[in-house]
Amino acid sequence: MHLTWLDNNAWLIEMGGQRILLDPWLVGALVFGNMPWLVKGVSLQPRSIPENIDLILLSQGLEDHAHPETLQQLDRQIPVVASSNAAKVVEKLGFRHITPLPHGAEQTIADRLTIQAVPGAVVGPFLTENGYLITDRSENIRLYYEPHGFHSETLQNLGPVDVVIAPIVASKLPVVGAIVQGAESALRAVELLQPRFILPTANGSQVKFEGLIGPLITEEGSVEEFRRLLVQKQYATQVIAPNPGERFEVERSAIDR
Repeated sequence: MHLTWLDNNAWLIEMGGQRILLDPWLVGALVFGNMPWLVKGVSLQPRSIPENIDLILLSQGLEDHAHPETLQQLDRQIPVVASSNAAKVVEKLGFRHITPLPHGAEQTIADRLTIQAVPGAVVGPFLTENGYLITDRSENIRLYYEPHGFHSETLQNLGPVDVVIAPIVASKLPVVGAIVQGAESALRAVELLQPRFILPTANGSQVKFEGLIGPLITEEGSVEEFRRLLVQKQYATQVIAPNPGERFEVERSAIDR
């Protein structure tokens, strides 16, 4: 398995013979609800869209996960697995092979890879988006992803896994509080799933936020602080923090149980 962080929530997952593009924002600005005056994300280091994508995987329908301008650059014939909310986004963009995946449902890809949806981020009073458990059945490798740090207690029946991709550093707004959970929720994911590795996501390393609330977004915590927390708790999980664009290999010999 190879993992490439493309910054922010975007990842390229090479697993089970598939190249999976996850939650991509790779071109243009990030604007929510066509309100750039409120908040606008600008990538200081735009990244090219990976080639030969076999599957698009979307955890949420919000623009920082289902980014319309990026998705418009992709072949509409590429299959999409998505939360119900994200499925509506790609349907409007003309994608032809869309599988909405409700919580608890599974989708098998190429007779080898299984994607299971689990409850993820609560983004409204009546909307809970998706996290995913991805399993390469031929290699017995398992990966869990949730980009806002909302880790369902149902995960305690799904571990252990080899890799967790989840936020370690919290993003906060005054009065509102954490819009992306940090170390405390990441530690809970480790407790539930007992991964060998955890890789941080969500906090863009090369992004500037503008608009009314953009400058008010602050971060709390760090990778090093979380490493120390794992040592204190005597967990064997290792933190891997690749740089954007760096292809990281999870070697089979390192994760055999």
